[in-house]
Amino acid sequence: MQTPLSSLPPSVGLGLRRGLLHDLRNARPGDFDFLEVAPENWIGVGGAHGAALGQLAERYPLSCHGLSLSLGGLAPLDVGFLQEVRVFLDRYNVPLYSEHLSYCSDDGHLYDLLPLPFTEEAVYHVAARIRQAQDILGRRLAVENVSYYAAPRQDMDEVTFTNAVLREADCDLLLDVNNVYVNSVNHGFDPQAFLAGIEPGRVVGMHVAGHFDQSDSLKIDTHGASVKPVVWTLLAQAYARFGAQPTLLERDFNFPAFAELVAELQTIRDLQAGGRPRE
Repeated sequence: MQTPLSSLPPSVGLGLRRGLLHDLRNARPGDFDFLEVAPENWIGVGGAHGAALGQLAERYPLSCHGLSLSLGGLAPLDVGFLQEVRVFLDRYNVPLYSEHLSYCSDDGHLYDLLPLPFTEEAVYHVAARIRQAQDILGRRLAVENVSYYAAPRQDMDEVTFTNAVLREADCDLLLDVNNVYVNSVNHGFDPQAFLAGIEPGRVVGMHVAGHFDQSDSLKIDTHGASVKPVVWTLLAQAYARFGAQPTLLERDFNFPAFAELVAELQTIRDLQAGGRPRE
């Protein structure tokens, strides 16, 4: 019987990517504690992949991180899809379902996570949709701060906007530490001040990932590289403020040898235990 994610001690996880299936199924006990899945990619999947999901779900708790709900969009929420997600969450006893604080559709999927304007109107709009989603799901939803490159109208800064949405929707935050760093460089703010400004009681999990250094003033969130030292340092600072929340190492492509991912997971464990970040 799996252990609920919320009752684990400080824990580390990996995304259930089909390119990692062999390694995940053959991982040693203690390599990781939970797996994160995008429900869109697994609902209704049968055959060998569906069997692999079932086998892994018997061994590890699952966390769910959505891709297509488009919480900030204008089209009505996909109620039928949310009902399918609720069945999936219940079937696998998933303790945490998160989505992005962004939008990704407009009469069809745009295949990108686009930023919201940081305005009072947007706060009320997205918060109402989060509350509707929570009602359909029958549980709290966590939203993730996203990386963005072109900033629409900003009547307030990102941390003020984020806190306002969390309060108005009465939802939780999945804190993506790499996104905080990427945005801080691309948009010129202090990442430590961002962490200090977030209400601590809202953070229920964290993501950490690698990014691409396009230049000194432009960082691209890729999930296709190792975590950089500056992000490890920021993760340690996030733990100091919010506690050692369950943390996912995001790697979506360009997979290294599995031992390298396990080494990064061990770095997360070390930081959760109060160790020093990599230099």
